[in-house]
Amino acid sequence: MYPLESQSLSLGYDRQLIIDRLNLQIPEAQITVFVGSNGCGKSTLLKSFARLLNPQHGSVLLEGRDIHSQPTRQVARKLAILPQGPSAPEGLTVSQLVRQGRYPHQSWLQQWSEEDEKVVKKALEDTDLTALMHQSVDSLSGGQRQRAWIAMTLAQDTNTLLLDEPTTYLDLTHQIEVLDLLYDLNRRERKTIVMVLHDLNLACRYAHHIVAVNNKSVYAQGTPEEVVTEKTVRDVFQLGCRVIRDPLFGTPICIPFGKGRRLTVEQEDHEEAIA
Repeated sequence: MYPLESQSLSLGYDRQLIIDRLNLQIPEAQITVFVGSNGCGKSTLLKSFARLLNPQHGSVLLEGRDIHSQPTRQVARKLAILPQGPSAPEGLTVSQLVRQGRYPHQSWLQQWSEEDEKVVKKALEDTDLTALMHQSVDSLSGGQRQRAWIAMTLAQDTNTLLLDEPTTYLDLTHQIEVLDLLYDLNRRERKTIVMVLHDLNLACRYAHHIVAVNNKSVYAQGTPEEVVTEKTVRDVFQLGCRVIRDPLFGTPICIPFGKGRRLTVEQEDHEEAIA
């Protein structure tokens, strides 16, 4: 049984079809990344997996059952989603934000408990935010703020995390910081992580499983080595490139064709001497 899967899933807005009769399985305890050109349906697909968008046809299964047949609170105990560009009320502290993740576990009969406090504390520790827990979310740097939102999703204590472009608007240092955090969570706690990324090279570095979305369906899926090829990049992104092996990680690196400054032989020799 897969943690998430779609069966003959069609999605769209009004009369515009975005995803057409898609069958897709998300592997358990792995990092899966959706890639594709703008408007191809990556975020739409992620929203449907989070039950934020009703199918026009077919179904999404969460742990083997139709996600729309399950109570909202029950779904929220199984998966957590971090949408693109979330915003918090002004003045909300990091601790207050993270505590919101415990909402699915509350009821009239079960109010805040020692277990809730324990889970929130761990979420803050896992995201290295304990020292900032009393600061307001809007006072944080971009990377810190994104970690605070991730901490909130961790406080839901689910086995599956969905993240829509978690590195958008972050500089390179903070992109690596956030992706390293998710990588560690996957390795340490075996969480199933599904996210949308625009950076193909970072997707290759961090993903176990890549799904390339194109023309309302899945063009290719598998390991980065299987999916990220020169043909795939040309067909999915309409871009010529060379795909080489990352000298540090061994994963594919896409080098796009295009205009730019080229070094002369003398400059190349000088650059190598400096290095």
